[in-house]
Order: sequence, then structure tokens, then C-alpha cells
Amino acid sequence: SFYLNFAALAGRCRLFGDRCPAASVSCFQTPRRVPYAEAVAQEFRPARVGDAFGPTWETCWFKVELSIPKAWAGQEVHFIWESDGEGMVWRDAQPVQGLTKEGEKTSYILTSSLKETEPHSLTLYVELACNGLFGAGKGSMIAPPDPDKRFTLSKAELAIFNRDVYELLVDLEILLDMAQLLGEENQRSFQALYTANQMVNLCDVTDPSTFPAARRLAAAIFSQKNGESQHTIHAMGHCHIDSAWLWPYEETIRKCARSWVTVVRLMECNPELTFVCSQAQQFEWVRCWYPGLYTQIQDYVAKGRFIPVGGTWVEMDGNLPSGESMVRQFLQGQRFFQQQFGRTCSEFWLPDTFGYSAQLPQLMRGCGIRRFLTQKLCWNLVNTFPHHTFFWEGIDGSRVLAHFPPGDSYGMHGRVEEMLKTVKNNKDKGRVNHSAVLFGFGDGGGGPTRKMLDRMKRMSDTDGLPRVQISTPDRLFSALEKESSQLCTWLGELFLELHNGTYTTQAQIKKGNRECERILHDVEVLSTLALAEGGKFQYPASELQRLWRLLLLNQFHDVLPGSCIQLVVEDALRYYAEIRRAGAQLQEEAVQSLCGELLQPKSESAESTLVLNTLPWDRTEVVSRTGPTGAKTLGMPNMGLLLPAPGDGSITMENGVIAVCLDTMGRLTSLRLAHSERESVLDGCCANQFALFDDIPLYWDAWDVMDYHLETRKPVTTLLKPLEITQAGGLRGSASFSLQIGERSTLTQEIILDATCPYIRFLTQVEWKEAHKFLKVEFPVQVRSTNATYEIQFGHLQRPTHWNTSWDWARFEVWAHKWLDLSEHGFGVALLNDSKYGASAHGNILSLSLLRAPKSPDAMADIAHHQFTYAVMPHRGSFQDAGVIQCAYNLNFPLHTLPASSAPCSAWSAFSVSSPAVVLETVKQAEDRPEAVVVRLYEAHGSTVGVWLQTSLPVKEAICDLLERPDARSCLPLEHQGLRLSFTPFQVLSVLLVLRQ
Repeated sequence: SFYLNFAALAGRCRLFGDRCPAASVSCFQTPRRVPYAEAVAQEFRPARVGDAFGPTWETCWFKVELSIPKAWAGQEVHFIWESDGEGMVWRDAQPVQGLTKEGEKTSYILTSSLKETEPHSLTLYVELACNGLFGAGKGSMIAPPDPDKRFTLSKAELAIFNRDVYELLVDLEILLDMAQLLGEENQRSFQALYTANQMVNLCDVTDPSTFPAARRLAAAIFSQKNGESQHTIHAMGHCHIDSAWLWPYEETIRKCARSWVTVVRLMECNPELTFVCSQAQQFEWVRCWYPGLYTQIQDYVAKGRFIPVGGTWVEMDGNLPSGESMVRQFLQGQRFFQQQFGRTCSEFWLPDTFGYSAQLPQLMRGCGIRRFLTQKLCWNLVNTFPHHTFFWEGIDGSRVLAHFPPGDSYGMHGRVEEMLKTVKNNKDKGRVNHSAVLFGFGDGGGGPTRKMLDRMKRMSDTDGLPRVQISTPDRLFSALEKESSQLCTWLGELFLELHNGTYTTQAQIKKGNRECERILHDVEVLSTLALAEGGKFQYPASELQRLWRLLLLNQFHDVLPGSCIQLVVEDALRYYAEIRRAGAQLQEEAVQSLCGELLQPKSESAESTLVLNTLPWDRTEVVSRTGPTGAKTLGMPNMGLLLPAPGDGSITMENGVIAVCLDTMGRLTSLRLAHSERESVLDGCCANQFALFDDIPLYWDAWDVMDYHLETRKPVTTLLKPLEITQAGGLRGSASFSLQIGERSTLTQEIILDATCPYIRFLTQVEWKEAHKFLKVEFPVQVRSTNATYEIQFGHLQRPTHWNTSWDWARFEVWAHKWLDLSEHGFGVALLNDSKYGASAHGNILSLSLLRAPKSPDAMADIAHHQFTYAVMPHRGSFQDAGVIQCAYNLNFPLHTLPASSAPCSAWSAFSVSSPAVVLETVKQAEDRPEAVVVRLYEAHGSTVGVWLQTSLPVKEAICDLLERPDARSCLPLEHQGLRLSFTPFQVLSVLLVLRQ
């Protein structure tokens, strides 16, 4: 009977009293996202409640004239706006409130108690984006956007808000949830039930004077406190905003403003509220587009209530960015927060990324971060991750304290059910007694609401419920650190057992990322060398920062993984094109400054070739250049041989290092090291075998590839053009062929073997027109090992080649960077690539994932022309001793050739490292010291080693620090041989070299 009485009471209670329609509503519509000053200067036409606007991605600006009745004196007055789409209220030329039905925000408080001195007539503007919190998917959230969606205005009015009714209903909601959720065995559930029943009986909805007595009954329950052992929840306002996903980058700028201005309004009337916010890029957007709002945010940051977290430029993908890109995420993010707010972040905040590289703990520690928060591993499809609070140890031994909110969400609503789940679900009970709750609408923005906060106020210390404190990340982690003595340690990567299709989806984005990482690397190397020459060259620091920030933005965890709509893909490809364009110009300027006297004027014919190597080791390679008489191939003396076999159409290629036999379909029937009988290809099999799979995930189309796709394997065997010789030996031999793939796609491949090269390359072009298909290339090899090795950021790790356990089987599709290797003692085979990330090694089959064809959220995903290169490299000994790491770099960083005059010149090296175990990854100008150079090195073999770093640059001192901050305590002595550096396995070391002026 109580529940019926409660329902009747709730139905009769009115949150809003008297209402008054807007005096007038008029509208201006535009396909552009225009600033306020431009919008209000336009011609507005009459609009009415009930009108529909659109289509998708349009913006409607509404001018709303309001007149508050004088009879409402002393009342709390709200402006009510209900419409589809996302709205922003502007008042006096400033944004003041975000509005969205999906985020439970449909009113703007004009006054908490109307006074005679307050204006009763006013004009507001509402900027309405014709998209929802989650874009505009047609039929489902992740479907491609509906281009013709309409957005209806349902309400535009003034209303009196009955605050006493609201408070009463929140009291009853908490009591009702306690009664239902604490269980019949818990006396508190009955106490809550009977108290709520008394309140319902006491209340007369026609007489608000009965409400205070009812509320005192609730307060008595809420004030009964817990014992000292009760679990403490640290609640923090949160608003995860994807920097792009089901909406384009430009819309995210407005999402940030709508969400954050709402938080500021909440903070004005709730002094206890704290709000955590990541992604320096989003702060920068608001700083540029909403300076008034940004000033308010800076004030709350200074008060410790609006709390920047994360320390990175964006919440990037945790698998695919290179090691240097990850360093730059932290470098750009931490420097931004230091410059803007006078502090760096001490927590890495990455709640929604699809897995976490085993190198991240070291990079965090090197950037001043010892704490890590995420929750994504609760999405595991197969195995439940065993911890919520633990130490995470990287491949180098660095450890950070990790916390996963046990409620398994970063967008809670402050409900009793969520608080109870947080305690019940905690997998580290007994070890720690504190955990986090992040509350607020997220993904598409929105953020916390007043009701969420008011719910948790009633649970601050209520017997029977966990103790809920509005807290901060620092207070949370400080409490966990005090309890950390019994915590477990997880070693290695945090692999998400889901979304492993994102290693392959949107191949053009993946290729753009890898290419632009290379471009910026080369520009920095060449610009630094030009700077060190001491001429008039100006290091392009600001332009490089702009380009790096574009690249880092595209590494956001729904862009680089490819799980975004077509509009975002177009933005990302445009940014890559800009990096290529500007990068080429910067490189040309650096080369001109560095080698100008050697370069041949464009109007004259070149007599020689200048070769630039941006990697830190000597290279002997075949290179091509275009001269007045056409393409020329340059390199070592003739050691190549390419022979057609009589009768069967097969071709044999040898170069003195490896020998390969190809059939008419371009498959390897044999692959051997020269002068060796050891065969690499598995008996009875062919390598370079393409295979097509059905690829139909359960739901997350662009994200997932399911294990059952492996049951649908179909070898590609339809030959369009048989293998034929295209370059008959000498310094370079090559042969090409074409295949039909599926019903509509074609593949053309040139197989290239260069003189003295230890690997054979496969230059591949695909016209891809499939739907829900997955293309891979397979290399069955005559190597037996229980583990394969995969390159990750600044190192490598091993994963099993068997499926003994569910943890092994869940890794049927994994990620790698430039190479993967399968080795037994004394011999192995490596696969190298220039733009792919998805891979697998099951048994003795190495597989590289090439292309997918999902249809949501981008119906045209990967339907395009694709070009990429991969290579296979058999080797003696270990992959370390065979130089697999260096060869993969060589494939990804081609030599630069330039026409030169006949002026004599000799080889010149700026840097060298005495051991192949240490890779010099980065050479750049220091951020705050224009007279200094930063070099970043890492140990790549998994060994403890001492090396000499030698340089021909005029260096006078060397200072170590990962974030490039001067540290007199870490001065390195300069000796005649250079700098003596010591490395432990996979250690990353940054050295700051001060140049002599």
C-alpha cells in the first residue's frame, strides 16, 4: 500500500507551479557554427513551440523575449526549454547554461527568489545544435547519422519552481531505494520503508506547510551515522566528452562549453561540488572560443574545485600511438596545465580507451605521474579483471597505483543502487576501504546535475549505506596510498578483451598517423641539425607545436581507432594532409639551411645525389631518384638475381642474403637464408596467402571483431593477372600480380627484393569495396615457439601463440607496431609493416590484419584505394641480434634523396650510439631553452647495457629530464668519447644537451 501511496503522492506533487509562455520566440538558422556576435546580428524570423528545425548538423539561434509576472515576487523562477538537440542559453552575450533533455537539463534558473529590483523583462538567446548528446544515428546510437533528422521545440516558457516539492521527492526517492535495495535481512530497509510511509501519510499536497515535518522524518534517518569501518566513496563530478566520435570536432567545442558552463552554475550554488576534467585540447578550445567562461573556470581551478586531470593533450588511444607520440601527449598536456593553471597533473586519467600499453607506467612516472584511473577493462568480453585497486607495473619495472571505480562506470547518477554496487563489486575488499564514484552524463557531454549532487548529500554518512564524500582525486589516491601495503601487482599490458577490430578499422587514418609521426620525427631531426650549424636558421618551434597538436588530436580514442562517423574521418584526413604539406615545407627549409651549398638548383641537371638518413645507424640500401632522364636506381654493386622458372610460371629471387620462390599468385613456396638449407615456409603451405573472413560483430561494428570470424576463413585464390617480372634484377628485382578479392575488390602487389636487403617487401594496392569482410595476409612458418614477440612503444612484449586458457584465447587478435616476430633458438621469422597494427600469431601462422569493412558508425569505412607495404624477414639467431628492430625502422623511415651538384662531400654523422640495443628515437629543440637539444633514447633489446652517445654537435653540458625541465642534480659528465649512459631493460632516457653558442 505504501508504494501505491507514494506513486499517488508523486503524481500529485508539482515540481513547477504557475507557468507563463515566452513573450516572443524568433529564429535564425545556419549550416555553420557561428559565434554569438555574428548570430545575434542576423535577421530572426518568428518561430513557435511545436515547430521542427533541421536538418542534422544545422544550428538554430532563437531569440526569446521573456516577461516575468510581478505576482511571482519571492518565487524561484526558471526558464523552461525543451527541445530535441543540444541547447546553450546566452545572456548578456555570455553562455550561462547548457540544455538537453538527454542530459536531464531543461531549465535555466533566472532567480532563486524574485525581487522587485530584478529585471522582469529580459532577452535570452538559445543556440540549438541539430544533434543530440550522441549525434544523430539513424535507428540506433552507433548507426551512421541521419542527414535529414528534424528537431522539435516542445516548450519555451517561464515557470515557478517548487523547491520544497523537489527536496521532498528526493528524500522519498533515497528512502524508497534503501527500502528496496538493502534487502529484507537488513533492518535499515524496513526503517527506511516505514519512515517513507509516515512521510506520505503526513503530507498534504495541497498544503506545503506539511512538508517540513515530513522532511524532518527523513533527516532523522539520514543523520543516523555509520560505524568507523564503513567503506568511503569519493564522489567527483565528471563529464567524459569524446573529442570526436558520433559528431565532428567542431561540435565538441560547443559540447565542452555547454557542459562546463553548467558545472560553473552548479558550483555557484553548491560550494562543496568538485569536478574533474581531462584533455588539455578541450581547455584550449574553450579558452579560444569562450574566453569569458574560461576565466570563470580558471577561478574555480584556483579554488581547487574545477580540477584538471590526466596530463595529456587528449584522452588518446592506449595502444596505437608511438612511444614518442605518447611522450608528446604528456609533454603538451602537462606544459599546458602548468602554463594555464600553475600546476601539472598527478593522475593519468584514461577511462574509456580500448586497452593500455605496458610502457605507459614508465611514461607516466617520467612525466611526474604516479596514479592512474580507468574503468574500461570492466568491458572485457571473456575474463573478469581481478582487481579494482592495484599496482600496475610496466615492462621496465616502473609501477603506478591504479584504480578502477568499482561501480564500473564513469557516468553515474548518484543513486543508492550505484553506491551499493560500488561496495559490493569491489574486488579488493579488505585491502582498501576507499573507492571512486564519477557522476555526471558523459561521452557526449552533459555532466553532473543538481539532483545527482542532492542524492549524494543525503548519503554523506547514513547508516546502512557507504559513506559518500564529495572529494578530489588527490584525496582518493592519498587514502589508497595509505592502505596500499596489501595491494596486488599486475605486470604488463592491460589488454581489453573487446574492440580489437579498432587495430585495423579506417586504414587511411592508421596510415596517416604512422606517416605523420615519421614526418614530424624527420623535420625535428633535420631542423635541430640545421640549428646546431649556427647559421641564421630559426627552429620552427611554434609551427611544429601546431602540427604535433593536430597529430595528437587525431590520436583521440575514437579517431585513431576508427570508431567514428564519416565527418570525423574527413576531418582527420584533412589534418594529416596539413601535416604532410607543412611538414614537407619545413623539411625543405631545414635541408636548404643544412645542405644548401650541396644542392643542385632546380633549373640545372643534377650530377650527384645527396642522401639524408634520419636514423641513428649506418644504412646500405638501394634508393631511387628521378632525374632528367627518368627514374634511376642507386645502391650497392650488382648482387641481385631474378629468374623465371620454366613451365609453371613461378619466379625465384635471390640477393645474396635471402632466396625466395614465388608461385603465379605471388605466394611464397620457399623462403630461405642464402647459403642455408633452412626453410622458413611450413611444408605444404604457402606464405603471403591472403584470406578473407566474414566480419559481423554482435553490436559494436567498427570496434569489434569476434572470435567466430575465424571460422569463416576463405583463401583468396581468384587470379586476375599472374605473376610477372617487372624489374629483372640488378640492384632491384621485382615481380607483380593481381587478385580478385570477394565480389567487388581487387589487389595488386609488387614483390620487391633489393640487393643486400635482409627482407622481401610487398608493395600492396587494394581497391576495397567490401561490406563486413576482413582481409588478412598469412605467413605459415617453420618455427615453433609458445610465444611471439610484438613491438610496442619503446620496446616489445611477448604474447602466447596457444589458447591454453581463456586469457590466451581472448587475445586471438592483438596489436603491434612496426614488427612482430616468431623465433625458436637460433632462427626466426619477422613480419614488418609501414602502417598496420592488427596482428596475430597462432601456432606457427603469423598474420597481419589489412582491411575491414564495417558499416557503423561510418557506412563508407575503408571503401577506398589503399596502399601499404609489409615485409618478411627470416633470420638467424634472436631478432635482437639479427637487427629486426633496425630493419623495421628502415622500412618506416626511408632515406631522403636530393639532387646535388658535383661538389665533393663525405659522410657526416651527427649522433651515434655504441650499442644496437639502444635506439636514439628523437632529436628536437628543447621546449624552454632554444640553445639546447633534447635527445630521447630507449633500450630496445630487454637488456641492461651501458653505451656511449657520441655527437658531432658543439655540446657544452648535458642534463637529464623527461619533461625537459632543468635539473642540476642530474648533470651528466661529458667525456672525450661522448656521454656515458646506463640503461636497464626498456628504459627510456631523455638527455638535454646545451649547445655552445
